[in-house]
Amino acid sequence: MNVLVVDDHPIVLQGCRRVLEDAGVETVHEATGIAAGYRRFRRHRPDLVVADLTFQGAALSGLALIRRIRSVAPETRILVFSMHDDPEIAVRAIESGATGYVLKDTASMELHIAFERVRDGGTYVAPSLAAEVDRLRREAPAAPPLTPRERQILERLGAGRSHGAIAEELGLSYKTIANACTQLRRKLGARTLADLIRIGLRATRAP
Repeated sequence: MNVLVVDDHPIVLQGCRRVLEDAGVETVHEATGIAAGYRRFRRHRPDLVVADLTFQGAALSGLALIRRIRSVAPETRILVFSMHDDPEIAVRAIESGATGYVLKDTASMELHIAFERVRDGGTYVAPSLAAEVDRLRREAPAAPPLTPRERQILERLGAGRSHGAIAEELGLSYKTIANACTQLRRKLGARTLADLIRIGLRATRAP
């Protein structure tokens, strides 16, 4: 089996490699950032990706990598290995395309179990988060249809980008993006930005 590990901490890469090799993985590729991770993914086409969510201080930037991989290779299994023990973040990762979510502060045996579950075609959520993740996913309201522009904005919010960064990428003013986010919160019934992103990510994965 061919696995890619994407994390910007060498000690985490080493630990993951040991766990994966103990689980019988023949080839383990490594990358320390999102751009390098995607390049190695395209080059090696791994069967499974183990990825963090935060790189070089950019909170939740790994969500963009998950969605990008899913867009070109939907069959790829993705296991998130994260320090974030917030169930809403776990939901965002799953809605982005992750098939497993395990916490970094757990024993290596849990990573081993999570890897085997995802490798074999199942899903895995850290036991401490599983019940709340299930509740959040069941209770999430169905989102109304979104315009292409709304989808672009929500996808970038989900990737951790600021209003200013989104404005620059889309060639719009900061005020336009801020107003669009306010309108989206009303449209989607989101009370907070976190609610908007969670509901929006579900909507962006809808056909």
